[in-house]
Amino acid sequence: MSEVAEKPSLAKIFRVFALIGVTSFGGGIVAYLRHTLVEVEKWLDEEEFMAALEISQTLPGLNSTNMSVIVGRKLRGPMGATVAVLGMVLPGALIVMGLGLAYARFRHDPVITLVLSGVAAAAVGLLLQVTLKIGWKQLINPRDLAFVLVVFVLVGIFHISLVVTLFCVAPLAIWLNRPAGTTSKEEA
Repeated sequence: MSEVAEKPSLAKIFRVFALIGVTSFGGGIVAYLRHTLVEVEKWLDEEEFMAALEISQTLPGLNSTNMSVIVGRKLRGPMGATVAVLGMVLPGALIVMGLGLAYARFRHDPVITLVLSGVAAAAVGLLLQVTLKIGWKQLINPRDLAFVLVVFVLVGIFHISLVVTLFCVAPLAIWLNRPAGTTSKEEA
């Protein structure tokens, strides 16, 4: 990863990640992370962001929390990682606790049901936006698009478990996307 011109203060790291954590909802957090870390703060370039996202997705836990550890450590070492995680998690945790208490009291109110349905619809829109913004290259490749459509049909229409679908589709996807010139004789 490239070096940031001027190291931000721990307070700024906390504020930036707290703002991301408190204003992002559902799967849209990747878009907020990218916008803030790449475009606004310029703490990462596009390639660094994608590399950090790939690492975040392979580690256990939430992608956003993993990303905050990676970026915070890059900016200010272990203390930066700690502050970034606190910024990412603390405001959202407080809001969820408050909403949980409110839901326990008002859960039978039909207006609450309507609000939650609206939130669910907004989350779907955010996920679609993130998919199109980050994954557009895969959607223009016919072979990759075929895999997207197969997974969508199996999970979205036939309601087959995502785990089962991935175990069935992944071997073919890996085989078709192996590096050029790789054969079983070279592997032996």
